[in-house]
Amino acid sequence: MAAISNDWLEVVTPEFTKSYYKKLFNFVKDEYSKHIIYPPSEDIFNAFHLTPLNSVKVLILGQDPYHNEHQAHGLSFSVLPDQKEIPPSLQNIYKELNSDLGCYIPDNGYLIKWAKQGVLLLNTVLTVRAHSANSHRGMGWEQFTDAVIRGLNKLDKPIVYMLWGSPAQKKAEMLDNPKQLVLKAPHPSPLSAYRGFFGCKHFSKANEFLLKNGIEPIDWQIENLH
Repeated sequence: MAAISNDWLEVVTPEFTKSYYKKLFNFVKDEYSKHIIYPPSEDIFNAFHLTPLNSVKVLILGQDPYHNEHQAHGLSFSVLPDQKEIPPSLQNIYKELNSDLGCYIPDNGYLIKWAKQGVLLLNTVLTVRAHSANSHRGMGWEQFTDAVIRGLNKLDKPIVYMLWGSPAQKKAEMLDNPKQLVLKAPHPSPLSAYRGFFGCKHFSKANEFLLKNGIEPIDWQIENLH
């Protein structure tokens, strides 16, 4: 694993010494040695590398990484730039962006531009066995990412949380900072997007909130690569 080395250390270092994390570390190491695991081990903590703690403006919480070859790279909902096929949930995110802010729908699912602007693209579980969704659920990642969310909640600054679907919405119990904004909607997956994800306007609401607090809004447009 490429170690976290920036200001996230103040939040995550206490976790590294806890017994659950030691078990998790050994489990993940063992899995990588015996199976194909996504994302590649050096990409597990990409969300933290690309979006330092003090630059976080928005958290978009996913569940577990994509489990097909050459998709996951450590950012929730994002796929590597050479993936021609945009995953269905991300297609729906792009449709909502189009209707909310008029963003055109790009030809790729590479969301690194968001991460570099302060959008923490965090999954609740950070690894997965190939072709086996949720195979690393319940092994300790949830405790680790809960600590991350609690760390954000403690910051004395405005942050927007986008919680899509019931597993993400359960995290709202941890969020009680009056300076921060919690937005909830159904998950953008094709199974639930029509139940209220479409039309939620989370992207414009986030930018309005940031502007109101004197913070540079997010440029949500992902450019074409091909």
